[in-house]
Amino acid sequence: MELFIYLLSATLAVSFLWIVINGQFYPSYQNPSKLSPTPLVSILIPMRDEERNVQPLIENLKHLTFPNLEIVLLDDHSSDETYSKALELTKMDSRFSLIQGAPLKKGWAGKVHACHQLSHAANGDYFLFLDADARLKENTIESMLPFFKDQNVGLVTGFPHFPITSWLSKLLVPMQHFVIWLHLPLALANYSSFKPASAAHGAFMFFERSAYDFVDGHVAVKSSIVEDVHLARVMKEHGFKVKLINATPFVTCHMYETNAEVWNGFLKNIYIGIGKSPIMVTFLTIYYSLLYVLPLILAFLTPFYGIWFIVPLLLVWAQKLYIDLKTGQASYLFLFMPLSALAFLVIMHASMWKSLKNQHYIWKGRAYK
Repeated sequence: MELFIYLLSATLAVSFLWIVINGQFYPSYQNPSKLSPTPLVSILIPMRDEERNVQPLIENLKHLTFPNLEIVLLDDHSSDETYSKALELTKMDSRFSLIQGAPLKKGWAGKVHACHQLSHAANGDYFLFLDADARLKENTIESMLPFFKDQNVGLVTGFPHFPITSWLSKLLVPMQHFVIWLHLPLALANYSSFKPASAAHGAFMFFERSAYDFVDGHVAVKSSIVEDVHLARVMKEHGFKVKLINATPFVTCHMYETNAEVWNGFLKNIYIGIGKSPIMVTFLTIYYSLLYVLPLILAFLTPFYGIWFIVPLLLVWAQKLYIDLKTGQASYLFLFMPLSALAFLVIMHASMWKSLKNQHYIWKGRAYK
């Protein structure tokens, strides 16, 4: 048993070292530079039943300091007051335009179809697709444009800072950062054309327009409900670089408000996100059970078997705390890491079985498989 504890502790220590080293391959922010002529940036936002987000979203966008912006909002057949609220809040600002979405075409995912329409309504040299629950720091645009100075960069994206509300959001939403830091080789993601090493977050997708047009934009992923990752892979496939940044200093995403939203949101994405692979589900189940759930059980045995039994849990906490600090997350959440891992496994299995039983995922009144 002691040998197992030593091996487990050594594995977790190496994982912690890997997390620290891996994080060094996020691209560094550069000082905003004045561009001449100043490019036009189109901020493009699909909205479906976003009544609660409309006002804070528009107020946030009005405070952006970049001088050459157009902001296009699309109401995608909302059943609430999204359109009327947006119309009232934007009518006095010439930078904003509001359009109503066309009926969803067969074979298209809803958000992708909305983004495709937005791209046709935009005039910018750059396209920034935002989710309605995203909020930007005032100087975000001018801070992101320098990333495009590197040759052939077509997409800049990153995982935002996530405010958390419900208990399930506390367990699962910040795990998005943990999964990236632990599992994605950021050197390959940012400095190679290796497609499997790709990640993106749909709340913040910043494209150079000619690159977006070259790959046919959202048409290339029209049926995807994880279009962010698939678009990143399409960009690499066509020879463009994708910059995955730590976006937390500039982008905040109020992703889910309730436990039900957290469950349904992860349910529709997680199994598709790992390629609908039962083999990967099996591997991740074993991996997270041994490395991130078991240490909590071992810690309870410390009074009976000695201090070494708590070391694995301390190393698990150290990993999560390090990532939470680097991504601006609430620092106390590291204490729940074993429960976060368990919740991740539960929803991953639920997502897999829903797919294997050929059942639909439901999101905002639409059904997907």
